[in-house]
Amino acid sequence: MRTYIGRQQAVSAEDFVELALGTPVELWLGVEGETEMERAARLDAARDILADPEYRSLPDDVARIAAEVIEAHAPDLFNIVPLARPARHRRSSRNGAAA
Repeated sequence: MRTYIGRQQAVSAEDFVELALGTPVELWLGVEGETEMERAARLDAARDILADPEYRSLPDDVARIAAEVIEAHAPDLFNIVPLARPARHRRSSRNGAAA
């Protein structure tokens, strides 16, 4: 099965995220071994993108995509078992009677 975003085919998860967001993932996450100058330039470019009215909804879009991925894949990725709530203990008063 092929996945397309617009007219572009998403071959990998990275392609899908890049096409969905309209920016490369590396712009936001950085790359291993980047220099301080490269990091500063990357963050400057990211600020410019966020200031562009076309990308005003980008933070909300990223949060929505992340939530959808977690909902869809969390049961497969994590063995999540709800924790039982501890029983509430009654505090005793100064004279030893239960409160």
